[in-house]
Amino acid sequence: MKSEKPLGSVIQGSLSQGLEVRLHPDVSVEDMRVGKFMVVRGERAHFFCMLTDVCLGTSSERILANPPLPEDEFMQAVLAGSGTYGTISLMPMLMLTPEPEEKPVAVNFATGRGAKTQKGETFAVSEKSTLMPVKTIPRHFSQVFDATERDFRLVFGWEDDPHRRNFAIGKPLDMDVPVCIDLDRFVERSNGIFGKSGTGKSFLTRLLLSGVIKKQAAVNLIFDMHSEYGWEATTEGKQLNMVKGLRQLFPSQVEIYTLDPASTRRRGVRDAQELYLSYDQIEVEDIALVQKELNLSDAAIENAIILRNEYGKSWITQLLNMGNEEIQDFCDEKRGNKASIIALQRKLMRLDDLKYMRNTSPKNYIGQILESLDAGKHVVIEFGSQANMLSYMLATNMISRRIHSSYVQKTERFLQTKNPSDRPRQLLITIEEAHRFLDPATVRSTIFGTIAREMRKYFVTLLIVDQRPSGIDNEVMSQIGTRITALLNDEKDIDAIFTGVSGGQSLRSVLAKLDSKQQALILGHAVPMPVVIQTRPYDEKFYQDIADTDWENMPTETVLKAAESAKYDLGF
Repeated sequence: MKSEKPLGSVIQGSLSQGLEVRLHPDVSVEDMRVGKFMVVRGERAHFFCMLTDVCLGTSSERILANPPLPEDEFMQAVLAGSGTYGTISLMPMLMLTPEPEEKPVAVNFATGRGAKTQKGETFAVSEKSTLMPVKTIPRHFSQVFDATERDFRLVFGWEDDPHRRNFAIGKPLDMDVPVCIDLDRFVERSNGIFGKSGTGKSFLTRLLLSGVIKKQAAVNLIFDMHSEYGWEATTEGKQLNMVKGLRQLFPSQVEIYTLDPASTRRRGVRDAQELYLSYDQIEVEDIALVQKELNLSDAAIENAIILRNEYGKSWITQLLNMGNEEIQDFCDEKRGNKASIIALQRKLMRLDDLKYMRNTSPKNYIGQILESLDAGKHVVIEFGSQANMLSYMLATNMISRRIHSSYVQKTERFLQTKNPSDRPRQLLITIEEAHRFLDPATVRSTIFGTIAREMRKYFVTLLIVDQRPSGIDNEVMSQIGTRITALLNDEKDIDAIFTGVSGGQSLRSVLAKLDSKQQALILGHAVPMPVVIQTRPYDEKFYQDIADTDWENMPTETVLKAAESAKYDLGF
């Protein structure tokens, strides 16, 4: 645990703009890092803050006009702390307001019990002391301290908390203490993992999905565009190293379906199940989603609706088998546009190139996936060589729409019967290149826009993985519960991350200063306050840790009651 040496004093600030702190003379400004977690001890409350900026100040303009020479170390030392000083900007996120010491209780912040910590220290905290959103600021000259292990555990909890499904996703930049997210709160809303290419989004996603699977917070449906989550994946760098996928970590809980069986077998995955789709499962909405990829006009989509109204589910098969005379007769009778229908026919022939597409499906593969999800199995759908955007967007939308429809029916039955056994399992759907599905032009045509807006009404939420959050519709971004963001450089993308986030402007500098690898800013529903972390390594130690705890031994009812009664909603 760090020493309790004060670092500086609050000299001015406001609730909206944050606090300005002047560092004490013996504290080097070079030890301050943007994103640090710090604590201000006020007269009546402790304030948990994030460091958002570092500045240099002087007491006189004369020093700036006539600075000491580089070799004049004596004069530099004389001026340090008085004539020259460092300041930092803090944004208060939470406050802890102790009640009068009526019933002090010794709390171990590592275990949650009234016993001594590993350091042999106990902390007197009132039973009524609670964390809450910041509603005021500390008085002048309140002292600022580095956050201790105790502070991190007080705010973010601990992984083996028996009352919550906490999962350690990383640690602070300057301490070796786990930072946990609440998985129950994580899966009950749609979430996003963002970052530019090469920042480790896939590793972060595997990390989170492993935690969700291990602690049984939800069942997962993962659309694995680049075959990175199922069996194994490669790491970036000079040396080619392989890391385990979810199937290797949880062989009895994860099933792999493949839209390209040959490619999957070539990569050494032996027990993947084949998955095929058929033309009669394609809706006009699915075609509208890939309108750009097929280079279709709006008139072609309108004529597709006419064909669908006439032929029902077999409209694509009927269209592909039509000759020119049949098309002319159809247009004369149904007032269709011949040129648009011929163009639609020609461009839909590209669907024959998709290896997983059939005229009719030999069996109900989507029903098979639903049975796996109902049984608590986690499903990874691999695309293999079929990873182009047309293939990925079409299959993902088709499958998700049917699964969502099934969940709507299950939820309505549950609301009618009120029988706990009818309650659908919480489903988390993971999609990559999310801006393709959720951009303002197509968000109304995709099931994912519906899921993001409905949030947890039907027990289905999204985990979207994307490098261009600015391409996602603002309404959808405002509904994202938890945002885990690696480095972004584009100003539009940074603005999009803070859409709908109170006080987000103060965090812009924090996000812009992240390292390009293994660092992320977490904010939103699953954490009580924004925090910058060094992400947990996805390595052999993680493989061992993830298999240590048997969460299934804990009764689900106990977890749900604890989650409902926990006073943990802090307004982010």
